[in-house]
Formats: sequence, structure tokens, C-alpha cells
Amino acid sequence: MTARNQLTASPRLSAKTRQAYLGDWAHFADYLRDEQLTHPRQIDDRRLRAYLAHCQQRTLDARSIARKTSALRWLLRSWRDRAQGSSANPDNLKPPKAAKKLPDAPTIETINQLLDATLPQLSGDPRLLDRDRALFELVYSSGLRVAELVAIDLVDLDFSEAIVRVTGKRDKTRLVPVGSRAMTRIQAWLPIRQTLLRDPAQTALFVNRHGGRLSTRSVQMRLDQLSRQLGLGQSLHPHQLRHAFATHVLESSGDLRAVQEMLGHESLSTTQIYTHLDFQHLARVYEAAHPRAGRRRTDSPPETETFTDRD
Repeated sequence: MTARNQLTASPRLSAKTRQAYLGDWAHFADYLRDEQLTHPRQIDDRRLRAYLAHCQQRTLDARSIARKTSALRWLLRSWRDRAQGSSANPDNLKPPKAAKKLPDAPTIETINQLLDATLPQLSGDPRLLDRDRALFELVYSSGLRVAELVAIDLVDLDFSEAIVRVTGKRDKTRLVPVGSRAMTRIQAWLPIRQTLLRDPAQTALFVNRHGGRLSTRSVQMRLDQLSRQLGLGQSLHPHQLRHAFATHVLESSGDLRAVQEMLGHESLSTTQIYTHLDFQHLARVYEAAHPRAGRRRTDSPPETETFTDRD
């Protein structure tokens, strides 16, 4: 019995589903012809994943791709039952993961509300509000991931050039401009930081009330609480500030390359940061485009030797 006959005779599927599967098989057959594949033996798990990726690239919705996956599983099982020779395992076949949707970027007005407002006191220690102002300014100013933010040490800041050295995913390092307002907030925070320290050897830029390095979870909770208490109309997450940075700078400048450099996307290597990055151009784009950048020095690229390399 052919796969088509098996499908038609199956009592487990509705007539509508059977018809949809036949259409999916026809679409798959067209794809195989285009790829010059003429026999089941040529179809393995890799070929099937490539086909489903092809469907995803054609912007088929997730439901359609899930149905095509089920239709292919049925076809593969039929081939297996009839010893047709395909090496593909129907149990391994899964629809490709849907692309993650970026969070909605807060508007410039919302960002200004957060960063310019008188922050409500969330704990018994008002010193933490100065820390919060500084760290939220820095996240938005430089488009940092929250893990990158809490990993910053004092030595990573170059106050004369208004840049910060950031260690991102896979320990890749990049230099990112810091806006004048963020630098002002950080400078106001530093003497307060000293009063919180219990260990004079602590290197973290941002510390908690016990003097230890601030955790990513603490940053997330503080931003969530503050955004709610300020009545911003949405609960903000640190990654939304990073997304806002990218959106607002890109909308103003149109320079995707500069934004990619500042965000530290994985496609850029650490070497490229030092050899291919036109820092003066990046700084001009940043200065002109970032809503809170202010004035900063752009007459010369930063000297990377001023930083102490980590082991």
C-alpha cells in the first residue's frame, strides 16, 4: 500500500487533515525536485531540517510548519514500514525554533521619565538610589546586557575618554562610548560606593548594600519595582533598555554597523574591535544620535593600553 493509500485509509485523521497532508507532501516533492533529489535514500535528517528551514524562510507561520512536520513524520513512517530506504528518523524530526521576538523598545519619553524622575525609595538605604540612577543610565547609554553591566570593574572605565571596556558573551571584549549624563551619574555614585564597601579589595563598579558585587537579579528587580512605582505603564526589564538604545540610535543615525559594534553582536570578534573599528566614526555617530550622549571628546581614538587586561 502506498503512503497516499495509507493516509487516505487512516481513521485517525480527519478528512481536512488528510487533504492538508497531501498538499504538504506535494510541496515537499516540489522542493526535492528543485534540489535534484529523486529517491528516498537521498533524504536524511539533515535534508529534512534544511527543508523545514526553507519553509521558515518563506515566512510560513508556526502552525503551518508544525503541520508540515507532522505530515513528513507520517511519510517517513510509511517509507520505513515499506523499507523504502530513507535513513531519516521520523522521531527526530522537529519543527525549527521560531525566531525570538525582540521586546518592545520603550519610547524616548518613557526612558526620560525613568532616568530624569525623582526615584522612589525602595529600601531603607537611600544611597542605593544613586547607584540605581547610575546603572540605569549606563545600560541605556551604552546598550549593555545586564550580565555585562554587573561584571564591570572600576578599571574598565576610562573617564578621560568617556568609554567603558565591556566583556560580553564568550569573553569577547569591546569598547563602548558612555554618554555624559551616565558619566556624571557614575561619578556621583563612586564616593557613595566607598561607604558601602566592607572589603577594600572589591573591584566591582556597582555593589549591593553589603558591599558585594551587584547581581543580575537585583538589577532586574530594582528596574521592575521602579518602573511600576513611577507609573510608566509597563514593567521594564534591563534588556529593554539595551533594545531601546539600539532602536533609538539606529533610528537617528541609520548606521547599522556602528550599532552592531556598540552592541557587541556575536558576529564581531574581539580582534575586529581593535583593528577594524573606526572609533572616531563610531563616536561621531554616537554623539549625534544618542538622545542623552551630550558632548564628549572625539579628537582621538582611545589608547587601549590604559586598561589593565584581565586574566
